Amino acid sequence: MSAFNGEPPQRETDALARLLPLIGSSSISTASLLGITGVLAPILEETVFRGFFMVSLTKWVPTPLAVVISGAVFALAHLTPGQFPQLFVLGTALGFSYAQTRNLLTPITIHALWNSGVILLLTFLQLQGYDIREIIQGT
Repeated sequence: MSAFNGEPPQRETDALARLLPLIGSSSISTASLLGITGVLAPILEETVFRGFFMVSLTKWVPTPLAVVISGAVFALAHLTPGQFPQLFVLGTALGFSYAQTRNLLTPITIHALWNSGVILLLTFLQLQGYDIREIIQGT
């Protein structure tokens, strides 16, 4: 239901609640988050969603449709229904970047910059005294 009324589901809130204390709490936690979300996650996710899944889909459907399908699966795989629209747009943009360049480094770089930018922005806001839990949850 929460995907339809715009409220974050409990699982999403719990995941955010576990992540938020790490943001800006120490340079080690911030560096760890950047390493995982800014390096490891983009390499793994782009290899799976663009390098394997999307390429496999193009054997049966036109590339634009494969891009859209892989973008939707990418968004669904994050298990955050409240963020589906943003993740779908991001996944689709990553798919089109791969379709245009045929170089997996392109979507990996975009994905890494996106994830790192989010972590760095949240860290900056946290250090400036903003309640990032309130910002993320929109309360």
